[in-house]
Amino acid sequence: MTTEKYIPKYKISDTCVSLVKTFEGFRADAYKCPAGVWTIGYGHTEDVKVGDKITEPQAAFLLRNELDEFAIKVEKLLKKATQSQFDALVSFAYNVGVGALGSSTLLKKHNAGDYEAAQNEFLKWNKAAGKELAGLTKRRLHESALYGS
Repeated sequence: MTTEKYIPKYKISDTCVSLVKTFEGFRADAYKCPAGVWTIGYGHTEDVKVGDKITEPQAAFLLRNELDEFAIKVEKLLKKATQSQFDALVSFAYNVGVGALGSSTLLKKHNAGDYEAAQNEFLKWNKAAGKELAGLTKRRLHESALYGS
């Protein structure tokens, strides 16, 4: 039996963390996001319930750990990526879920090496609960720009 620890090839950059912080925004009190999910801090959703509170340093620590976990899951879906592509895909996955990224045309085009087409796929993911949201459109524009940089 092997007990080797998985060592990721890619790591998120400060650019990725900053992008997620900007678009998730910090909220100290639990709230329901536009998709109806209880959320706190910088987009944390696991085990969140009404009345929960968090400090900004706690939320920043939690976000970094969650992004590191997302990074490992995203990396396992990729054939290869630049740092900018990786950061954009981790931000995207943090928002929509790794499963959604895994089954997306965006990922298929990325892994096929059609990076321009993949970059254009980000903008197709700007809805929550079936409604187009200006904040998601803005986020996808930033992720797309980062992906292509």
